[in-house]
Amino acid sequence: MSGHRKLGRPTDQRLALLRGQVTDLLDKGYVKTTLCRAKEVRKIAEKIITLAARECEGSVKVTKNVLNEKGQSVQKEVVNDSPAKLAARRAIMAQIYDVKPVKAKNENRKEYSERLGGVRHPLVEKLFTEVGPKYKKRAAESGQGGGYTRIIRLGARKGDGAEMVILELV
Repeated sequence: MSGHRKLGRPTDQRLALLRGQVTDLLDKGYVKTTLCRAKEVRKIAEKIITLAARECEGSVKVTKNVLNEKGQSVQKEVVNDSPAKLAARRAIMAQIYDVKPVKAKNENRKEYSERLGGVRHPLVEKLFTEVGPKYKKRAAESGQGGGYTRIIRLGARKGDGAEMVILELV
């Protein structure tokens, strides 16, 4: 028996489907899908959240020499990722799509970029700043890791009778 479900799709389509659903789950907090897909998405999402929880505090303060407006060299303190956190960030970025926040109706380009605050990958930042610390604290309190998702069964779909579920973050 293989390690994953094939979901009746070719490999490239299956991987794109799972990647999209994992991205939606981490971005919105829930996704409505079939039971078989939910079980596959759960495997991937749990690994990503575990990686984010393990490396959420891995930042290093570094002093850099930068040039100011007048061309003078000034020392500036910058917070960088540690090598382990950088590797985790890249591994997560390889498994999810890059989701940009939507611009508001009356928001111009300058206001939009100020709201983002220079963040290039908002979903990855959300994983390291919100989701990772939340589940790290939860694991410390309960004494166990994992179990970040919940499957709620909804019943059979009308067209083909597939078991529909809501997969959500706990």
